[in-house]
Amino acid sequence: MENIKVVSYGIGVIGRRLANHLLTKRGVEIVGAVDINPAIVGKDLGEVLGQEKLGVVISNDADGVISSTRPDIVCHTTMSYLRQTFDQFTQILSHGVNVVSTCEEASYPYATEEGAGYAERLDRLSKEKGATILGTGINPGFLMDTLPIVLTGVCTRVDDVYVTRQMDAATRRIPFQKKIGAGLTVEEFEGKISRHEITGHVGLEQSIKMVADAVGWELDEIRVDPVESVVLDKDVASDAIKVPKGCNAGSKQMAYGIKKGRALITMDFRAYIGAAEEFDSVVIRGEPPINERISPCVHGDFGTIAITANMIPHVINAEPGFKTMKDLPPPHATLVHMRKYLK
Repeated sequence: MENIKVVSYGIGVIGRRLANHLLTKRGVEIVGAVDINPAIVGKDLGEVLGQEKLGVVISNDADGVISSTRPDIVCHTTMSYLRQTFDQFTQILSHGVNVVSTCEEASYPYATEEGAGYAERLDRLSKEKGATILGTGINPGFLMDTLPIVLTGVCTRVDDVYVTRQMDAATRRIPFQKKIGAGLTVEEFEGKISRHEITGHVGLEQSIKMVADAVGWELDEIRVDPVESVVLDKDVASDAIKVPKGCNAGSKQMAYGIKKGRALITMDFRAYIGAAEEFDSVVIRGEPPINERISPCVHGDFGTIAITANMIPHVINAEPGFKTMKDLPPPHATLVHMRKYLK
């Protein structure tokens, strides 16, 4: 039985973890690797992953890698916004190669006019070249959109949906802790947010729009509140960052899908060092009411690499075009030879 041939595009923290995970799976072969970091370009991927050499040299020439390896799919883990990744996607799709990406905005670009424009162009190119592209991840991609959508499947009536994700950022990788401004003073945090040096969670708009479209709600507006600082009345710390009492431990943010002045969809995201509890919850008011709670919350990094890998067969099996998680079959673990999941 043939292996599914994969090119790893983006060998950062998530890209490395995803590549290491793929190397453990039967039926998958990493045949190429792409990155622009001069510190790793020219090195064997296995070395960079802390393993034995694989005979796969990391290259900054994506066209060369894809044309020479002829992969079934590219696992793409670079940046968060379509304006940053659009050229990378067009480059991959122009070869007629499928893409599964952790780009947050690609999870459901129709939430913004700009995103919808990129999606339309990528959809057109994908169909022209006979390839499929999917944006996914743990959040956006699953916990605050796909999971609530699936849970509405047992409801005869849905009045509103409230989704919460609360994480202790001390359990997450250091770049994430820095992204939420942990350890800064409140003034430093607010300054970096205003200068876009750090951001809040990327994907709340996309998650709201995906849920709304799935259940058929035409929203009047999607409102995303400004990112807020989280300040605790005690000292807290992760292995890497100390947060004195009164300083910023992380961030929180609310977003709403509104119809006739009422929030039909609410997204409540909190990530900070020292959170007393970690959980993911979906509360659906309707018939019957749904109160789903995962405690502790799903680990973001492991969840992201798992769902990205597990969606590979669904992407390969799909009709060409720009796809979202609501367009494809529900995700599930791929525990046997991955080629067996292909049509």
